[in-house]
Amino acid sequence: MEKVYVGAAYYPELWPLCEVEKDIERMKAAGVNCVRMGEFAWSRMEPKEGEFDFSWLHEVVDKLYAAGIDSILCTPSVTPPRWLFKKYPETISVDFNDRRAEISSRCHPCKTSPKMREKNRIITEQLAREFGSHPGVIGWQIDNEIFPYGEGCYCPLCKNAFREYLKGKYGTPEKLNEAWGMYRWSLDYNSFDDVDPPRAGQWQHSSLATEWRRFQCRQIISYVEEQADVLHQYTKAPVGTDMMVTNLLSYYETNKKLDVVQYNHYEPAQKLPETKFAYDFLRCIKPRPFWVTETQVGWNGGNVAFFGYRPEGNCYVNTWMPIALGGEMNEYWLFRSHAAGHELAHGSLYSTPGRAYRVTEEVKHAADDFEKVNSFLTKSKVVSKIALHYSSTAVNHFISAPMLEGFDYRAALVEKYHAAFRDTNIDVIDTQHSLDGYEVILSPFLATVDENGLKERILDWVKAGGTWIVGPMSDIFDENTAKYVHSPYSFVEELAGVYVKYQKPVKNDVFKAKFADGSDCPVSVCYDAYECKDCTSLASYDGGEFGGLSVVTEKAVGKGKVVLVGSVLSKEAIRRLAGVAPIAPASENIVLVARSGEENGIIALETEHREGTLTLDGEYTDLLTGKTFSGTVTVAPHQVLVLKK
Repeated sequence: MEKVYVGAAYYPELWPLCEVEKDIERMKAAGVNCVRMGEFAWSRMEPKEGEFDFSWLHEVVDKLYAAGIDSILCTPSVTPPRWLFKKYPETISVDFNDRRAEISSRCHPCKTSPKMREKNRIITEQLAREFGSHPGVIGWQIDNEIFPYGEGCYCPLCKNAFREYLKGKYGTPEKLNEAWGMYRWSLDYNSFDDVDPPRAGQWQHSSLATEWRRFQCRQIISYVEEQADVLHQYTKAPVGTDMMVTNLLSYYETNKKLDVVQYNHYEPAQKLPETKFAYDFLRCIKPRPFWVTETQVGWNGGNVAFFGYRPEGNCYVNTWMPIALGGEMNEYWLFRSHAAGHELAHGSLYSTPGRAYRVTEEVKHAADDFEKVNSFLTKSKVVSKIALHYSSTAVNHFISAPMLEGFDYRAALVEKYHAAFRDTNIDVIDTQHSLDGYEVILSPFLATVDENGLKERILDWVKAGGTWIVGPMSDIFDENTAKYVHSPYSFVEELAGVYVKYQKPVKNDVFKAKFADGSDCPVSVCYDAYECKDCTSLASYDGGEFGGLSVVTEKAVGKGKVVLVGSVLSKEAIRRLAGVAPIAPASENIVLVARSGEENGIIALETEHREGTLTLDGEYTDLLTGKTFSGTVTVAPHQVLVLKK
């Protein structure tokens, strides 16, 4: 990382060149040093089949570069032109009611269509030939927010490809029937040709639904990789694809052949503290810093504005958060509001007539900060000794079979677990991630543990001295969203030295528990009750039908230990089990990040628009203001401190 990029999405195809020149001056005034362009501009790039025109884009990229503003160019495959869809209707996706998509917005293409992929490769290669070596183009984005919308495409091409996928995976219908339990209700298949994708509104078979989404994600990944392969032939600049908040489309798998992780989010102001979860996840996927390619600058919107008001300072801290937590870019959507069409109510850095907002000043404030502390940011990084599992497989399982009414896997991780570590460096990792360097790993709701070699790797890691805090509702499904027959868990019951006496997947607050020392151990959401066979009980249910049975157990395994948890505990109890000290004592509204490397220090960010406190262990200098602090420090609403000891 050499510098911090602050920018926005820009659509020069919508503006005359004289307005583009004015916008460049506005970019400089707002501290914008990078813009992202081209994602929806296929019809300007190829107005007729085989006839390409990039002259307008060359003029813009050249003018930006001359002004010291870098560009990220996007492949436009999310919005093919009408001439393509009209000539090749098989490229249009089909919804679960077997209706071809209306060409009225975006995200229409079928990801399986050979013709769609051919046309993607052609436009991508033409774009890459034109700009692959341009010094002002510092990166590439493939498509836009690619995802299996509406549970994917149901066209004949996708249905047949799904059947071939199942045939390649299971070999015979009999093996598929056995793996999915299809003999129940006499649903067994006689041929792979009998398999139809699940439909929204129907009672879906969990295994079929899981596998259908898995297939759709597989098609998307190969769709992205085809374009990446073309770009890599013509450019050395990093290539990525801007992804959604959820990990259903696996971040690790999607980014295997890409160079930089790109992320879009539109969290409302009150959710600002929770964005730390995303950044702690993104930071771990690739060795280079991640990019936030879209976030809202003022308010979100379509035909109406929504997500409400952002209080003064919120946009400033929203700009700071990804950079503090290991990113190198924060880009807003969008730079200047459109004059017509969709999303007229969306916020922006500049209004349609080109007038700045208050939030524009906050972005400039953050951009100026990054210049002041560039050395600290580029010569330090975030290092964590504790990790929290966030599994793409579990996302898919819990969509098919939530088990708990209204259960939201990601929200449970964010609100019940990660929130306990806002004052601590913590990595959020998927199951294929290396375990090296961690002292504590938390795996709540890790529905499938036996994947990506994790079972063997985590056993070795525990034996070498690690502390594994696993559960609740972990190790409960195989890859088919099917439960285990020999035990409630595939192997954790035996490993933890317990006998699972009862399991209650209920959300009622009906049970109480206490730690072995008599202190309260709050439990909620779901309840597993254990008999200890070869372990120590750390907490037990207090009275009721589970009275005397354990809810938290511990067993030494080699030099390490396994802590099995049968319910959702309080944040304080989770911290107690993890035994991890905060970076510094601070009020809950302060997010703390320890940075280390050639330079060392602490970044403190107030995230809830209220005064907070931070207690320092010595004398620190704030690199933003030059002021010296020690002892207990008052942090103003939405203030950022970059503290060096």
